[in-house]
Amino acid sequence: MNIGLFFGSFNPIHIGHQIIAQYLLEFTELEQIWIIVSPQNPLKDPDSLIHAYDRLEMCKLAFEDQDAIQVKDIELHLPQPSYTIDTLTYLKEKYTAHQFSLIMGEDNLRSFHKWKNYEAILAHHDIYVYPRLNSGEIDEQFVNHPKIHRVGAPVIELSSTFIRESIKNGKNVVPMLPNKVWEYVEHNLFYKK
Repeated sequence: MNIGLFFGSFNPIHIGHQIIAQYLLEFTELEQIWIIVSPQNPLKDPDSLIHAYDRLEMCKLAFEDQDAIQVKDIELHLPQPSYTIDTLTYLKEKYTAHQFSLIMGEDNLRSFHKWKNYEAILAHHDIYVYPRLNSGEIDEQFVNHPKIHRVGAPVIELSSTFIRESIKNGKNVVPMLPNKVWEYVEHNLFYKK
């Protein structure tokens, strides 16, 4: 089975993530999407994150009615910080019958050359890249790479950072979050400070 791995902090998960995951499931060769909650992205500030298990729970709420989109806690049980190459190695050993591809935004492709062992990732895995506005210059080696597939997914300029800041400032973000995710955020008073 060809499985797309959608890594992220999901702090919080929002409707943009849902749209991208569903688009990739419907319009690419991917047969399943696994939402992989990263406990700590080495390139992000860990102080801005709510607990990984709360982010995992919000992801489960966002995709609870989707059989082909599954939420996984794989990285919560691996050494920290989380490096994609280590997670991929673990998955290849555990699920030998599956083929794993990465899903990333164009903004991540811009910094992909900074990822640990990015050459090994490219050698063994396809990467599906969805568009982002203002993603900057893409390294020449990635522009026409046969393992990198640009997809025509809708451009969604909605970020978890924007949602957190909006909640902190008392703005209404209800339409930007899946209903049950909003209820979870509100119930737990997340992002208020």
